[in-house]
Amino acid sequence: MRSQQTKKKRTWLKVTGIILLILVFGVGIYAYNVYSSVKDAVTTMHEPIERQQSEKRQEPVALTDKDPFSVLMLGVDERQGDRGRSDTMIVLTVNPNNNSVKMLSIPRDTRTEIVGKGTQDKINHAYAFGGIQMSIDTVENFLDIPIDYYMKVNMEGFKDIVDAVGGITVQNDLDFSNGGYHFPIGQVTLNGDKALSYTRMRYEDPRGDFGRQSRQRQIIQGVIREGASVSSLTNYSDILNALGKNVKTNLTFDQMVDIQKNYKSAGSNITQMEIKETGTKINGIYYGLVSDAEKQRVQNELKTQLELNK
Repeated sequence: MRSQQTKKKRTWLKVTGIILLILVFGVGIYAYNVYSSVKDAVTTMHEPIERQQSEKRQEPVALTDKDPFSVLMLGVDERQGDRGRSDTMIVLTVNPNNNSVKMLSIPRDTRTEIVGKGTQDKINHAYAFGGIQMSIDTVENFLDIPIDYYMKVNMEGFKDIVDAVGGITVQNDLDFSNGGYHFPIGQVTLNGDKALSYTRMRYEDPRGDFGRQSRQRQIIQGVIREGASVSSLTNYSDILNALGKNVKTNLTFDQMVDIQKNYKSAGSNITQMEIKETGTKINGIYYGLVSDAEKQRVQNELKTQLELNK
């Protein structure tokens, strides 16, 4: 059961790109006739946190001045009486000056200092120990960059979002079956349930985790394509309802409007980043260890993207 839950959580490795397109870069649904509905949905999603200005940024981000900014995306599976863990952690760095977004996936088993806890542990445990705040502090410390905003996504909402855009079509390059569904080579149409099964399969893929992540990107690209299409205007109520139920963020509506106006072109150029790790066991527990050189490489690339090294 735990293995199935983990796989479901990992389907969100790139799913937050949906939120960025529909809510932040706002191609199709940000129109006058749905303005009120969008604002209501964002108000439902808004969940501020008590936090001082990051020590890693001298001045607050000015979205009206087109400053580069970062967003920590957390995919969680919360249950009543249990905060859960953020088994999906993605950092997006957005730079309108080079019209690009860099998306870094942090493996959940990455061993690092949990800031505020005083221990070395898996990075995804930060959310279980201290929620959004501890997650942000820990990621800031690990990557040595400021985290300006966050988005928390409920994993169970994955299927709702796919169904809300009316399903998607992908080009499948591997014949396989999973979850009671068969996926032949060629063009495949997926609803929410099928999309979840499509992204879960890994062990039968000769490319392993790389193949699974490739299918995840296909799903996100398909949702972005459908969410941005004119036909999705008729589904905007379902889309906003799915997002409102499954997303929390400290971004305000006005900030999203500023991003939509000033950063929109960057959303069409998303680059994936990866952290290379070495798997090992410490006291019988599996961890992913990141070398100092690899950590420095990633930090430098992110700092350049955020224009922090000028």
